[in-house]
Amino acid sequence: MNRSQSEESMADEAYEGRKARMNWQLACLDMAGTTVRDDGLVEKAFTVSVAAEDGFTPGSAGYERALRFVRETMGQSKIEVFRGLLGDEGRAVAANARFEEAYGDLVRAGHVQPIPGAEAAIRSLRGLGLSIALTTGFARPTQDAILEALGWRSLVDLALCPSDVPRGRPYPDMVLAAVLRLGVTDVRSVVVAGDTPSDIYSGLRAGAGIVAGVLTGLSDLEAFSAAGATHVLASVNELPGLLRAMSPRAA
Repeated sequence: MNRSQSEESMADEAYEGRKARMNWQLACLDMAGTTVRDDGLVEKAFTVSVAAEDGFTPGSAGYERALRFVRETMGQSKIEVFRGLLGDEGRAVAANARFEEAYGDLVRAGHVQPIPGAEAAIRSLRGLGLSIALTTGFARPTQDAILEALGWRSLVDLALCPSDVPRGRPYPDMVLAAVLRLGVTDVRSVVVAGDTPSDIYSGLRAGAGIVAGVLTGLSDLEAFSAAGATHVLASVNELPGLLRAMSPRAA
């Protein structure tokens, strides 16, 4: 090993040591699939949203291709998903409006529930001294409807959606916006958790110290490993225990 390689290795080890002793300041948690049970609501709302589009009749080849695209882009801003799917701004905006209305109707009808134990996990994270930001690919009205339905307004410090930032996931903008708004002093003290590769990319690009995939959505261990997740958890419920194990006292 030459000098530059040795110095690089020592720097990496020093960084890992600091990370292990990090005082965690902020948890950025995804909503649907991570803290909120989806139970197929996204796909149901999507079916409604494309019903008016030619070639997207449920059961058709076009519909099945579109549904695969929706699954592959889960976690991203929904308007961007429709832009990629329909290739026309006017059609995308109209389909996105139908989607948000359909999802909101499902929420208001009582079809949204928290991931079991998610609220307790959020309270545990707060007890460890972390601020909590919820992030989503939904539009503001849909996010607000979910927060109201679950009674989570006072549970979290901040709720962000794509319209709050220049770009939604997989870009780092929502995580970095939470850092700025909540006065976080070091991006390495941020914890990001989500159920899609888009969540992982967003957290890594923001420089977060922990970027964890959770297995309560559509993505599996292989997908999270390929995306570069620092940890893969069965549920967000495991996050407080992970942070306790990595706390200065534990170190």
